[in-house]
Amino acid sequence: MADTTKSVRPGWVDDSLFPFESRFLEVDGHTVHYVDEGSGPTLLFLHGNPTWSFLWRDVIRALRGDFRCVALDYPGFGLSTAQPGYRYLPEEHADVVTGFVDKLGLDGVTLVGQDWGGLIGLAVAQRRPGAFDRLTLANTWAWPVNGELHFEAFSRILGGAPGRFLVRRLNLLVNTFIPTGHRRRKPSAAEMTHYRRALDTPGRRQASAMLPHRVLASREFFAEVEAGLPIVAQLPTLIVWGDADIAFRAQERERLEATFTDHKTVIVAGAGTYVESDAPEEFVAAFRAWTAP
Repeated sequence: MADTTKSVRPGWVDDSLFPFESRFLEVDGHTVHYVDEGSGPTLLFLHGNPTWSFLWRDVIRALRGDFRCVALDYPGFGLSTAQPGYRYLPEEHADVVTGFVDKLGLDGVTLVGQDWGGLIGLAVAQRRPGAFDRLTLANTWAWPVNGELHFEAFSRILGGAPGRFLVRRLNLLVNTFIPTGHRRRKPSAAEMTHYRRALDTPGRRQASAMLPHRVLASREFFAEVEAGLPIVAQLPTLIVWGDADIAFRAQERERLEATFTDHKTVIVAGAGTYVESDAPEEFVAAFRAWTAP
């Protein structure tokens, strides 16, 4: 039985927008917020940057009648709190998610990972191969990107000292990534408030500010994930791809398709980076069709 940690859901979380019980678990000294809704085969939802489990709310609401939907926030994101000394590195997030899977005793899991969540989730699945049965990957990657101008420029501009300063002071990633990552619809003012309040101080934004730099600086971790792909490459995989994403392109999707041979791809026309939030009905339909007997 997992040890629960007492914590309080902040009042700014709107119960009508996020109609799930907030749970808290201590993992490696961190207070990890998560939701655990429904029953049935387990789905583990992992978010990217600068989002949190709120990203998955529409998908969870639609699937919790038939699946156990578990979604956590990495330390420093959403409603989770990191212990002092945490550096907010993706490799550290992978350690925390591994500990989370162990503490909850999750098995028979379908990973549902987007952006950093795909990469982090694949690292965890490689470490706990017996716990994961299937993969769902949405606009993500799983290898080093050094030498690719597209990613190098992003990492050097936003991951450099001036970029990190702007993220910490102005909440730059929330204010730019969330709107541009939704191409099919415009996020509501209330949705934007939930992303801004989760990262509402310069100190709180350190988690978000760190990741662009790590696109290049965590090369060793990415190389480990790439080297471990044969461990999970045979798993049935659903690739759901927003084709209007300015971050992840067709070549990233094609590389995932070449890696995961037992895959089905659903391209969501006109959707952006956050395809599960930008076009949730199509995301859910793709997932249901893939899991149908």
